[in-house]
Amino acid sequence: MDLAYIPSPSTGVIDLGPIPLRGYAFCIIIGVFVAVWFGNKRWIARGGRAGTVADIAVWAVPFGLVGGRLYHVITDYQLYFSDGENWVDAFKIWQGGLGIWGAIALGAVGAWIGCRRRGIPLPAWADALAPGIAFAQAIGRWGNWFNQELYGKPTDLPWALKISEGPNRVAGTYHPTFLYESLWCVGVALLVIWADRRFKLGHGRAFALYVAAYCTGRAWIEYMRVDEAHHILGVRLNVWTAVIVFVLAVTYIVISAKVRPGREEVVEPGAVEAAEGVEDADEGAKDADSGSASDADGDAGRDDEARAPGRNGTAEAAKNG
Repeated sequence: MDLAYIPSPSTGVIDLGPIPLRGYAFCIIIGVFVAVWFGNKRWIARGGRAGTVADIAVWAVPFGLVGGRLYHVITDYQLYFSDGENWVDAFKIWQGGLGIWGAIALGAVGAWIGCRRRGIPLPAWADALAPGIAFAQAIGRWGNWFNQELYGKPTDLPWALKISEGPNRVAGTYHPTFLYESLWCVGVALLVIWADRRFKLGHGRAFALYVAAYCTGRAWIEYMRVDEAHHILGVRLNVWTAVIVFVLAVTYIVISAKVRPGREEVVEPGAVEAAEGVEDADEGAKDADSGSASDADGDAGRDDEARAPGRNGTAEAAKNG
């Protein structure tokens, strides 16, 4: 008898009249909002303009969603293009199935387009957004809880996840790998924030640290999962992907630190120009105020001089009288 476990929702959809509200979609939307909000705070702290992160996210998010879905469909094509399967289901993103590798890769293309249009270096923007992306992943993973998917091996631990009977799943208690990854992503975000403050990471190294740290956790969490996946040399495909991406991220950190040490002094030229314009306006206002004060003092002095002879003449007249 299971004394303790994490329950799964009876349904991942709430029908609001004719409109279905899906928990998976809500988790993705909230995650994107948190990433943009937190990234904006970090971008401003780096010297950028408020709103720039959101403007570029308009390009990055759609590209990322398409990339994430493409990666999932390509690596799990048998779910949509095998005999008896309906290929139209490949477009039903609300049913779950977003590969973070594809989301980051194609999302970076969208971000590059947005950054290029604004004259902003992509690595600096990515550094500002890195911990926010990790927080977004932590939130987005709860979408798997709503869909009762991507759980781990059977277990009777007190924090086991209870799964109900359903299509392609057997009722029981399993490792809540969605929870493991969610907590790991929170730790990754905190690590990047600390390292960025401690070492002043720049030129994309904060983002690379996020990638390397995430891959480390994803490798062992992926190993625990029991959902269907392709294997290479007996190892799940996503484990290989995590290992390869980890090596690339660490290599980038090492080479980048040697080639371009330190951090970018200017991340958004337009913000610097705007700040300089404000300073010039303030100095002009101060000069104008000083000039007005000097003119006022001069006018007061002249008025005193003009009144002085009259007072002296009145005094003389009084004496003579």
